Amino acid sequence: MKVRKAVIPAAGLGTRMLPATKTVPKEMLPMVDKPVIQYIIEEAVASGIEDILIVTNRAKSAMDDYFDYYPELEERLLRNGRQQEAAAVRYAADLANIFYVRQKETKGVGHAIWRAKRFVGNEPFAVLLGDDIMRAETPVLKQLMDAGAKYGASAVGVQTVEDCMISKYSSVKVSPLEERIYKVSDMNEKPSPEEKFSNYAILGRYLLSPEIFDILENTPPGYGGEIQLTDGLRQLCRKSPMIAVDFEGRRYDTGNLSGFLEATIDFALASSEIGPWMRAFIKEKAKTL
Repeated sequence: MKVRKAVIPAAGLGTRMLPATKTVPKEMLPMVDKPVIQYIIEEAVASGIEDILIVTNRAKSAMDDYFDYYPELEERLLRNGRQQEAAAVRYAADLANIFYVRQKETKGVGHAIWRAKRFVGNEPFAVLLGDDIMRAETPVLKQLMDAGAKYGASAVGVQTVEDCMISKYSSVKVSPLEERIYKVSDMNEKPSPEEKFSNYAILGRYLLSPEIFDILENTPPGYGGEIQLTDGLRQLCRKSPMIAVDFEGRRYDTGNLSGFLEATIDFALASSEIGPWMRAFIKEKAKTL
């Protein structure tokens, strides 16, 4: 079945990026020339997704406004001969069919995904975390969708991390199927190096069957007192096929300052518009260090 829908959980409080995120959603922080969440939506669209649900909270109406039309601004830009800027403003609003639902309580990513049950219905769907940006020749979500279709399975995007970092992620228990694709039989949330199943960590991209909703509805709070998506996935992989895709590409965690700055610099260097300036600026700045 074609995967048409995606869910982006974006209701977190952004505590790793305070004080900027006190009033500005972390997903709306500008990275080069557009907000973080636009890169994520563009990846979904490039993977073939048509409908996107963003799970927000009461402090994040800026996302709703951003992906809407702004006729007064567009008219002013066109009147001043700024066609390129007007097109960029309209482009963001026309990227996809974007819908919103609020997570009325901060109860974890698993609960946020469960809020998408009516939107998704009885079909497979994608999940893209709202602060993970991927840079890849083939969109990372598309890599998961292709592998999931081949094996008739749910899929999680993984890469290896060092022992000292595994406690920040979910570790998966895997057995090889083919190059870069593994069968998943178990996982755990933020394990210590002694508790890990492997150094393969889940990194922000998922392809899930709708069975996950009934599981999440009955999943008790876990790590941090929240309903963890990993706990639901652990049950799902025991009920139906699940694979891990060691995806090709670079992942940036823009939910923390160092990851955000790293992504900003890399994407700026890759820009045809400001890349040459940024490269010259860095070289000049390096001389003074």
